[in-house]
Amino acid sequence: MLVRVAPGLSPPDLVVQIKALACELPAKHGLPLSRWSTADLVRQICQSGLVASISGSTLWRWLHEDAIRPWYHRSWIFPRDPDFAVKAGRVLDLYARQWQGRALKDDEFVISADEKTSIQARRRKHATQTCRPRTPMHVEHEYFRCGAWTYIAGLDVHHARIFGRCESKNGIAPFDRLVEQVMTRPPYNDARRVFWIVDNCSVHRVPKLLSAYELSTPDSRSCMLRFMPVGSTKSKSIFPLSNGKF
Repeated sequence: MLVRVAPGLSPPDLVVQIKALACELPAKHGLPLSRWSTADLVRQICQSGLVASISGSTLWRWLHEDAIRPWYHRSWIFPRDPDFAVKAGRVLDLYARQWQGRALKDDEFVISADEKTSIQARRRKHATQTCRPRTPMHVEHEYFRCGAWTYIAGLDVHHARIFGRCESKNGIAPFDRLVEQVMTRPPYNDARRVFWIVDNCSVHRVPKLLSAYELSTPDSRSCMLRFMPVGSTKSKSIFPLSNGKF
């Protein structure tokens, strides 16, 4: 028997069923939706036979009681690395200036590095004209396309120093140039150890990168790569916090 919902006449078991439906994915009911809206839920509840009719405000009030908001979502990366906790713990320790249970010394540094690829380089077709009295600056609207570039950067996590360079493409050699740029200048060239926190992409694979780095410095032992667990890029300190903007 269909129930017509009226103020103050809602059976508790009916409210529970409707809340349970709101916590299910629309795909389970054969709907091509990524998430529910209030109107979609009202329609599905009525079509499922739970009630004859229900208002959106009543539905919202019931869901609000348990802070259920199926129309909201948060992007998420689920851990895929079986050793996620161990690897993430090492990185978090470095961010807290700890390594293997001991505090880092003053001549030990932590660099978090990453790349931003496919940056569209553009050049205006006419030079920008500066402002003059009663005349604003004039900026050319049209531009020439100059290809896609890569910005590679490293952040000294504890001293707020940023090192970056633009490269025409990404790869082991461009990343090695960033490593050389950092490791050949003070205080990193005389450091006891410099920990580089990077993700697991092919650019940072240890054998090739360390082989390349050994060619640029006689003391490669002071440069230590530490990899993020697979699927945990958001734990790094550079581009994820900038939301892709520079």
